[in-house]
Amino acid sequence: MNHRFVYLMVAGLALAAGPHAVMSAQPVRHPVGEVDILVDGAPQRRFAHGGRWYVEAVKEREYAIRLRNPYAVRVAVALSVDGLNTIDARQTTAADARKWVLDPYETVTISGWQTSQTEARRFEFTTEERSYGQAVGKTANLGVISAVFFKERVPTIMHDSSKDSVHRGAPAPPSPAPAEETPVAAAKKADDEYAATGMGRRTGHAVAQVWLDLEDAPVQTVNIRYEFRPQLVRLGILPLAPTADALQRRERAHGFEPGFCPEPSRQR
Repeated sequence: MNHRFVYLMVAGLALAAGPHAVMSAQPVRHPVGEVDILVDGAPQRRFAHGGRWYVEAVKEREYAIRLRNPYAVRVAVALSVDGLNTIDARQTTAADARKWVLDPYETVTISGWQTSQTEARRFEFTTEERSYGQAVGKTANLGVISAVFFKERVPTIMHDSSKDSVHRGAPAPPSPAPAEETPVAAAKKADDEYAATGMGRRTGHAVAQVWLDLEDAPVQTVNIRYEFRPQLVRLGILPLAPTADALQRRERAHGFEPGFCPEPSRQR
């Protein structure tokens, strides 16, 4: 059965397509739809582990999500962070979610939670206690970024002796607006902190609503887990950093070295 929904198209934020990193859900493979997690405009390195992709979260740093449409038709991408829709903060199925629209082969960057027709609040790596999910009381899916790609339905043209007819579906209403954040302050040791996404500073992010008729099944699902470095080490994804043992350093000390006394640059 055909369905027609209302979606958001980013206005003025399309970027030139180019080579991008690729991430997928289980099993780990190179998906068709492309997703990058950007910090300071640079893609974060991905780590394959246990059939999933992981990226390192850098505490208190803003990040953005770059989406690329590799198809010759428009796609609508249901994009959630910590289980919350990035457009309206609702928890729904991907099929029922409001989505981002990308033109054929277009690349766009989603920089934050969409809070109005013209503004967003930046994504920011933070702790669970300071997360947007904690603020709105929805914490079941912290630490996960999910993008589900749906292709626009190609109109079915039935040839008639008198005319050609295009069969389409009926409209569905748009979803409600997002809730506001009230951050909760908390301080914990780094080894016990788990990454989540907060609602950061305001930024311009103009969007427009469009109606789009989509295929029933998604063509690609991309799930990305993110954690702080200590947690990635505990999971065995990153190696344990060597510890500086002062006593062993002193045991390796020895006497004379050839040459003269160097002058520290600040004393020259």
